[in-house]
Amino acid sequence: MSRSDDRDGKRATINDVARIAGVSKKTVSRVINASPFVRDETRAKVEAVIAQTGFAPDPTARGLAFRRSFLIGMIYDNPSPNYVVNMQQGILDAVRGSGLELVVHPCNRQAENFHADVKAFVVRQKLFGAVLPPSVSEDERVCEILTEADCPYVRIASVSLDSPERMVVTHDNLGAAEAARHLVELGHRKVAFISGPATFRSSHERGEGFRRALAEHHITLDPSDVIEGAYTFESGVEAAMGLLQRKDRPTAIFAGNDEMAIGVYKAARDLGLAVPGDLSVVGFDDAPMASRIWPALTTVRLPIRDMGQMAAEKLLALSRGETVTQPDVRPALIARESTAAPR
Repeated sequence: MSRSDDRDGKRATINDVARIAGVSKKTVSRVINASPFVRDETRAKVEAVIAQTGFAPDPTARGLAFRRSFLIGMIYDNPSPNYVVNMQQGILDAVRGSGLELVVHPCNRQAENFHADVKAFVVRQKLFGAVLPPSVSEDERVCEILTEADCPYVRIASVSLDSPERMVVTHDNLGAAEAARHLVELGHRKVAFISGPATFRSSHERGEGFRRALAEHHITLDPSDVIEGAYTFESGVEAAMGLLQRKDRPTAIFAGNDEMAIGVYKAARDLGLAVPGDLSVVGFDDAPMASRIWPALTTVRLPIRDMGQMAAEKLLALSRGETVTQPDVRPALIARESTAAPR
């Protein structure tokens, strides 16, 4: 049988593969699921027949056979679409060719049924494993739910919250400190900070790093110059409007992510202020749009796609009983055209 002589127009089955390869159905199943208990020559013969016949395993049937689906779940509540898409791409980079698929589950940590919703999703999908970006990664009850369901997980967070094999640590406070030092070196003394939501650990870590680096230069961040945003464009516009209409407006604003930094651009333009002539702006994440807008945004780069890939690779290693030792993520300032010395 081959793709070209499938006379009945029917798809090849696992029984067809076993018959042509001269092995048992169980052996074919072991090859499909990358079992180490198959001799190399047998594996090569079965894989050749699979390629010849165009046989494609049914993921549902595989999941039933192993009492687990072949799905990796990404459970998130991040409001930034750029962050979410980049994270998905990184996970897909890691699982490509493994037979695993990605299923995403957006949720709201503030909802009353949040934990019940996550539990229902995990049980319903019989997940192979889960990747938890912030701020879901910071919720201990979610990790308990996954453990109770015998579902491996890897967390991505700004600080270490778990054992190393279950963590990708991003050290957000170090990146925020670089942003502060960059502005101080340019000569800025009146600066403001638009933070992310208080429910995100990253918001506190970025704020702490920013304040600490300013304090190194004897600059204190006034509480009135700190506005809580929501990691959204709209919240960046609103917060910047409040800051920039003051008589003692800041000469520089550090926004907790690039979405809000772009909102600062809009507010400045609407008020007739030039970036960076009248106002320097720094973001965080280095989303693709940061280098595409004008002037190009100075920002702290977090390799979000790489973070997703690292998390998924650790998840795959856990499933094999292995431990992946990877260095933590180190954010870095990318200086572009949105920052300059104050007038």
